[in-house]
Amino acid sequence: MRPILMKGHERPLTFLKYNREGDLLLSCAKDHTPTVWFADDGQRLGTYRGHNGAVWCCDVSHDSTRLVTGSADQSVKLWDVQTGTQLYSFNFNSPARSVDFSVGDKLVVITTDPFMGNPSTIQVKRIAEDPADQTSDSVLTIKGPQGRINRAVWGPLNKTIISAGEDSIIRIWDSETGQLLKESDKESGHQKTISSLCMFTDKSHFLTGSADKSAKLWDTRSLTLLKTYQMDRPVNAVAISPLLDHVVIGGGQEAVNVTMTDRRAGKFEAKFYHKILQDEIGGVKGHFGPINALAFNPDGRSFSSGGEDGYVRLHHFDPDYFSIRM
Repeated sequence: MRPILMKGHERPLTFLKYNREGDLLLSCAKDHTPTVWFADDGQRLGTYRGHNGAVWCCDVSHDSTRLVTGSADQSVKLWDVQTGTQLYSFNFNSPARSVDFSVGDKLVVITTDPFMGNPSTIQVKRIAEDPADQTSDSVLTIKGPQGRINRAVWGPLNKTIISAGEDSIIRIWDSETGQLLKESDKESGHQKTISSLCMFTDKSHFLTGSADKSAKLWDTRSLTLLKTYQMDRPVNAVAISPLLDHVVIGGGQEAVNVTMTDRRAGKFEAKFYHKILQDEIGGVKGHFGPINALAFNPDGRSFSSGGEDGYVRLHHFDPDYFSIRM
């Protein structure tokens, strides 16, 4: 499995996202310019220029026409995927951390960080069919719990919003009323900051990764803990295979400590685990720093990882990957 190295960012990667067809890969980094690549051969298609700070997160609409990005410059921008034109900018009074399109792309859920006395918030914006009609009104604003919310995504049928972040508790909110419906159990749940959250394609379950050196699989409706995958390093990124019963987990020590250690000691590989048996299947090495972003192609035949080293590595699986027997 020879990786394709994609060098287009000057700063650490923060997020990776494939479009629904799996022919485009979008990458966000701390260098202000989200980038779009061909997911097959790793060729760079173009960039989206306009942000003035680190870009933390992005999402692409079902038909791959619209891109939404959230940035530390206190804005969430809406782009035309094909032309790279900025269609609209939602401005906030604190950095925007996470963005996620609803099913049908009519709504987007945004989280903003606690900043200058403002609490963290979860906000829902309506996305207009025609960019000329776009307004910045929030359909719903939830004043967040303590600490930063690192990720908020839509639950099944857009009825709920699932959020997770610094206080290590996963919460499920009603997307109409903003009422808190469920919280994860403190005992069995994560013990430290939740860094990442990945929803399975059918939204029946999701995976979270945390600084407590574990990743956990949860049932979306009941918030029951299904599986725990123990690691020997803080987890920064997680992804669930849409094809096989595999999960991939990436991390490494804090970026601050990177220069102190050898790249082998830093444990910078992406580890594959069997989703049900929880056994480790193997690892993919290569990054010279912690892995900050992971994503599976929707066809399950390739995956990409983004690191603190500024590279995106695109891996197409060998045939023998699909016949691994546990």
